[in-house]
Amino acid sequence: MIREIHNEDINDCVNVITTSFQTVADEFGFTRENSPRFTAFATNEERLRWWMNEEKRPMYGYYEGDKLIGYYNLQMSDNQECELGSLSVLPEYRHKGIGRKLLQDALQKAKALSCTKMKLGIVEENQVLRKWYEQNGFTHTGTVKYDFFPFTCGYMEQDLDR
Repeated sequence: MIREIHNEDINDCVNVITTSFQTVADEFGFTRENSPRFTAFATNEERLRWWMNEEKRPMYGYYEGDKLIGYYNLQMSDNQECELGSLSVLPEYRHKGIGRKLLQDALQKAKALSCTKMKLGIVEENQVLRKWYEQNGFTHTGTVKYDFFPFTCGYMEQDLDR
């Protein structure tokens, strides 16, 4: 079941995000030293509380019973675009369609919030993830290499007015 995240759920969200993104860090050799801004290392309760309470990002979690096993947030912008943030599923629950359910929910929620375009960023070298997003209607729009990451950031988007 997917439901809205509340302040009391933040600690569980941090666990889901950091645990999920750690598998990417492990696969591509990212460490706290060479990539301190990578999601696996930069996510904490303070950051999520800022997103929720100051940036007013809608946050949602996928629950199996009382256990949070998946998460995403939406960063809203003034131009009716939104960014999908930190879509994640705990490793032991992957390949069961939960990520797709979270993504479909995010697209529906974004449309309901009058977003006309959803954007997201990925580790460009993660071709499996890029292909998954493309299979789910996203188009690759470009890359940027930042000095503070040991990887290339890939950017994707999907028009929501269809």
